[in-house]
Amino acid sequence: MRLWTFALALLASLIALPAFAQTSIPSATVESPGKTLSVTLAIGPEARASYTVSRNGQPVIAPSLLGFLFTDAPQFARDLEITNVTRSSFDDTWTQPWGEWRTIRNHYNEMRVRLREVNKLHRSLDVVFRVYDNGIGFRYEFEDGWKSVNIAEELTQFSIAEPATAWWSTAFESNREEQLEHQTPIAEIGTAQTPLTLKTASGLHIAIHEAALVDYSGMNVAKVQGGLLKAVLTPSSSGPKVSREAPFPTPWRVLLIAPDAPSLYMANPLILNLNEPNKLGDVSWVHPRKYVGIWWGMHLDIQSWNSGPKHGATTANVMKMIDFAAANGFGGVLVEGWNVGWDGDWFANGSTFSFTQPYPDYDLQKVTAYARSKHVVIIGHNETSANIAHYEEQMRGAFDLYQKLGIDTVKTGYVSDAGGVQAMGADGKIHFEWHEGQVMARHHLLVVTEAAKRHIAIDAHEPIKDTGLRRTYPNWVSREGQRGMEYNAWGVPKNPPNWESELVFTRMLGGPFDFTPGVLSLKGRGDTDILSTIAKQLALYVVIYSPIQMAADLPENYAKYPGLFQFIKDVAVDWDDTRVLNGEVGQYVTIVRKAKGSGDWFLGSVGDDTARKFDVSLDFLSPGKTYTAQIYRDGDDADYRTDKRHSIVIETRRVKKGDVLTIALAPGGGQAIRFKAGR
Repeated sequence: MRLWTFALALLASLIALPAFAQTSIPSATVESPGKTLSVTLAIGPEARASYTVSRNGQPVIAPSLLGFLFTDAPQFARDLEITNVTRSSFDDTWTQPWGEWRTIRNHYNEMRVRLREVNKLHRSLDVVFRVYDNGIGFRYEFEDGWKSVNIAEELTQFSIAEPATAWWSTAFESNREEQLEHQTPIAEIGTAQTPLTLKTASGLHIAIHEAALVDYSGMNVAKVQGGLLKAVLTPSSSGPKVSREAPFPTPWRVLLIAPDAPSLYMANPLILNLNEPNKLGDVSWVHPRKYVGIWWGMHLDIQSWNSGPKHGATTANVMKMIDFAAANGFGGVLVEGWNVGWDGDWFANGSTFSFTQPYPDYDLQKVTAYARSKHVVIIGHNETSANIAHYEEQMRGAFDLYQKLGIDTVKTGYVSDAGGVQAMGADGKIHFEWHEGQVMARHHLLVVTEAAKRHIAIDAHEPIKDTGLRRTYPNWVSREGQRGMEYNAWGVPKNPPNWESELVFTRMLGGPFDFTPGVLSLKGRGDTDILSTIAKQLALYVVIYSPIQMAADLPENYAKYPGLFQFIKDVAVDWDDTRVLNGEVGQYVTIVRKAKGSGDWFLGSVGDDTARKFDVSLDFLSPGKTYTAQIYRDGDDADYRTDKRHSIVIETRRVKKGDVLTIALAPGGGQAIRFKAGR
C-alpha cells in the first residue's frame, strides 16, 4: 500500500512539472512611449529577480537585484518565478495649483510583474515599473496574503553600467541633510542621501531618488563595490525599519536619466507624476508669496529667539516689519521666537515650547489684526526641537488658533541632531528616531493633513526629504532639507561659490527649497563676508525654486540698494513655464521662468569660483513681441574674493525672440534679468 501511494505521488509530481514550466516566464520587458528607455525584469542564477535599464540600446543599469529582508520571516530574494505580466499605457496632462510648470504631461508605459516563490512559502508580490522617456519609477506592492510585514532592509540594487562621477551628500551624519556635497568617482561613495546625481563616462546624467514616501522609511544609497549601489533604509528604534499591514505599496524607486544636466533638471516632474493627484480638493487658499521676517537678525546675533533685551519678536519690531512688507508689496511676515519655550536649553528636548502662548512683549492678537489691516499675513513658526510627541499634543489646538487669527502658513522646525527625534511609542514611552524614518514620514503627513483642515500651508525645516507629495497635498508648499542662506551667517565653512549651481542638479531635483536668498549686505555674523557677488543674490530668486521666497536681509540693508531691491520686489514666485538654458553640475546654470498669468519672463544665472562668459538664445520669448530686458549683471571688476563683490551694473535693452544675449559671470557671480513684455 505504501509503495502504491509513493508511485501515485511520483506520477503526480511528474505530471505537474510540464505545467509548472509552462506558467513560469523567464523575463519581461517594457519600453518607454518614445522607445528611448527599455526595462527588463528577468529571473537569473539562484532564481533571483533582477532588472536592467537601457537607453537607445545602450546599458544604463546593469543587472540589479530586487527583494527584501525581514525581521520575523525568511528573505524574499531567491527561488522566484514570474507568474504573470501585464502592460498598459497612460497619457494625460494635469494642471498644478502652483509650481514651476502650469501643466505637466504624465506619459508612460507600465509593466506589472508578479513574482512568486517556488519554495514552500509561495509568497508573491508585484513589481510595478512605469517607464518614461526620461526616467523610470518602480515599486513593490505587497498583497493581502502577507498580513503583517516587518522589513529589516530592502535588497534593491542600482548597478551603474558605466564609470561615473557622483555628487552625493553623506547620510546618517549628525547634521541631518545639511551636508556639503562630495564630488567623487562612484566607487568612492559611502552611504549617500538621495537625490544622488551621477554623470557617466559617456556624459549621461542619472539621478537616484524616490517618490511618494508614505508610511515608509526614507531610502539612502550605499556603495557595494565599483558601480554597484544598494538601497539602505533609514533605521527605526523598534527594530524593523518598516512595519506595515498588507496590502500596501512601497515608495517608488526613481531613476531620472537624461543626456545632460539641463535635461536632468527638466526631468524632475516625473517625481510628481509618480504621486497621487490632489486629495485636498479646492486649494485656492494656498498662496504663493514673497515674505520678510524676524529671522536674519537672530542669525547675525543682534537679536534673539529667547526673551531678554535682544528679543526680536516684540510687538513693536513685528509691526515695523509689517509696515515694511506692506510698503514693498510683500505678502507675509515670518515671526520666529514669538512663543514661550526658547529660554534655556530648548535644543535639548523641546518640551518647554508652547505653540499658543506668546512672550509677554508680543501681543499676538494685536499683531495679527494689524497685519490684516495692511493686507499682510503673519507666517507662524513652530520649532519643535524634533520632540514630536510634545508637538502632536498641542498641534491641533495651535492650528485652530492660527486659523482664527488668519495665520495661513506655518514654518515648522525639527532642530536636533540626527537620531534625536522624540516620538511616543506604542508602549507609551519616548523613543528616539531619525528624521527620515517611518515615524517621521507618518508625522509629517499628520501635520500637513491637520493643517489642511484649517486651510494652513506648511513650510517644513529640518524636514523629511521631498518626494513629490506636494502634488497630493498642495499645502506642503516648501521645505529646507539642505544648507540654506543661514550657513552664510554662521556656518563654518560658509556655502562655497559653486553651492547653488550644485544644488540645482542635486537637492533641487526633489522639489522646492526655502533657501531664503537676497542678503544684499553680503555680510554674516561678525561682519564676515558671504562668498557671493550681489548680482548672484538676485539671480537666486530664479535659480532656487520655491513658491514662497524670503527677502532675508534686514530692511536697512535693502534701503541701501533701492535699485537692486526693485528686482526682488518684481520677481515672481509662481510660474507657467520653466526652462534650463545651460548648466553643468556644480559649475554654472542658467534658468528662465515665465511668471504665472503674465507675459514676463525672468532669467537667473549663477556660477562657481571661475569667471565665465556664454551666449544664450532668447528663443523662449513669444514671437512678435518686444520685451524690455532689465539686466542686473556683475560689474566688470566684480569678484566674491575682493571688496568688489558689490560691483554691479543695471541696464536695459530692447529684445525679441531669437536675439542672443551674452551672460558674463564673475567669480562667485550671477546675473538676473526681467524680460518685461511689451506689445
